[in-house]
Amino acid sequence: MTALELPPTISAELATLIESTRGYQDAAKAPSTLKAYASDWADFDAWCQRQRCQALPAHPDAVALYIADLAGVKAVATIQRRLSSISVAHQAAGHESPTRASVVRETWKGIRRTFGTVQHGKAPARTQEIRSMVATLSTGSAGTRDRALLLIGFDGALRRSELVALDVDDVTERDGGLAVTIRRSKTDQEGAGELLGLPFGSDPDTCPVRALRRWYEISGIGAGPVFRPVDRHGTIADRRLSDRAVALVVKRTALAAGLDPVKYSGHSLRAGFITSAAENDVPERKIMRQSRHKSIPVMRRYIRGATLFQDNAAAAVGL
Repeated sequence: MTALELPPTISAELATLIESTRGYQDAAKAPSTLKAYASDWADFDAWCQRQRCQALPAHPDAVALYIADLAGVKAVATIQRRLSSISVAHQAAGHESPTRASVVRETWKGIRRTFGTVQHGKAPARTQEIRSMVATLSTGSAGTRDRALLLIGFDGALRRSELVALDVDDVTERDGGLAVTIRRSKTDQEGAGELLGLPFGSDPDTCPVRALRRWYEISGIGAGPVFRPVDRHGTIADRRLSDRAVALVVKRTALAAGLDPVKYSGHSLRAGFITSAAENDVPERKIMRQSRHKSIPVMRRYIRGATLFQDNAAAAVGL
């Protein structure tokens, strides 16, 4: 609201309108994005204090030195996000972004060439891993919840934020399985909503429909959040499960199944579905319909490893 010149005294109506406008501006970014910006800016500000230089507005040389200091210590993707956060902070304060300066752009280019831009994600939890993980779960409240959480998260190729955001009204059982409404996602920030189908599983032990039925039966949940915290006494809370808890469930069940929990995260469910589908020759368009990817190259990052030896030209050269 810095571009508009306002009189010293403004009406209550205009003050309310200004406040509303600022609220809409804040809502333009997801809470997780705003949290990341704040964390990144705090790191840059602390670095500037240690170096006794100004953070806002920052000199381009300071930004170049900052990212050079991070190179080899932080992932290239993390440094890129730090640059974005620095740029956003300057623009919000009415300053020109120092990240546009040639000294910053050349330093950043050199870092990318030196360390590469390949991102090493967590291991996908494929069908065989999911079966092993689910088999370790108890029939109590926590185990029943985790079974439904893992199977729905995997079969729907859901992000962990999407999984914990589900309400009872978002999941409807139909003749063919579950109709799941994703009201908001990473690629649908404006909340247009998307509908997914989760068919009945051929094995009752790994069927997402039966798993959800059992969770509803044991929990008595009829409205509100589908997935909720369960304490060690089996008491089910009224509040929504956090997205961080999804990662903990995945790691805990991976460990119980004899897998390395360090290699797995909440994202392993989504990656695992895409990888498993590709291994079973499911066409890309069908995978993308379930995963809701908007970009083919992004989706192919998941399946490259799964199809590495399928129709491989090297297999036909006679070695």
